[in-house]
Amino acid sequence: MTRRVVQIINQSLLGVKYRYNSIKMPRLPISCRLLVISDIIVPFIYSPHLRERFPNIGLLIGCGDLPYYYLEHIVSMMDVPLFFVRGNHDKLVEYGGAQNRNAPGGGSDLHRKVVNSGGILLAGVEGSLRYSNSTYQYSQFEMWEHVFRLVPGLLANRMRHGRFLDIFVTHAPPNGVHDKEDLPHRGIRAFRWLIQTFKPGYHFHGHIHNYRPEDAIETKLGPTRVINAYGYREMLIQIG
Repeated sequence: MTRRVVQIINQSLLGVKYRYNSIKMPRLPISCRLLVISDIIVPFIYSPHLRERFPNIGLLIGCGDLPYYYLEHIVSMMDVPLFFVRGNHDKLVEYGGAQNRNAPGGGSDLHRKVVNSGGILLAGVEGSLRYSNSTYQYSQFEMWEHVFRLVPGLLANRMRHGRFLDIFVTHAPPNGVHDKEDLPHRGIRAFRWLIQTFKPGYHFHGHIHNYRPEDAIETKLGPTRVINAYGYREMLIQIG
């Protein structure tokens, strides 16, 4: 079934690309400095001096496995949009503090959504492959379902903006890029298909903890920069 759906989408994309390739869409160059965070609390980020250390951030991205109170701290200090997906270790409800939380205040959940933030086109999928009974874990087939839910919005982007996607945000990595052989850390086949089909400029993920200097942090997959955001990454992106 998955293979057939992929074939139908790929055939449909041929018509979309043919129809809109000849139309010159007006595109203003967009430059934005990102702070992308994932998996671990970084002490100098969980700090009252955060804005002094990162003074020019225009967009925050969370790639999962981070406490909601940590994300709330960051968005309240920076006062810029936060888009996040949940990781396999995130909780349905975070207990403690002044109140219980089921999401970070001030943040926007990107799971199975396609959004336009100041001209930057984003989409996201939460979780990892299922290896236990935790909430945000899925089979490869369920990951295909999540990705297919994004397709109508990506096609609409192409018609409205002349491109499908700028930034793809996930917790798990794509199949064959930064992933591991053990089940919990295997990459997602549907993510690799989305990247190769819709060619976003950037794919940010977490989940793979980098401890050694030789561990890959960034890999090109076609035109897409696939970046492991373990800990944090600050970078300037250029679109258009």
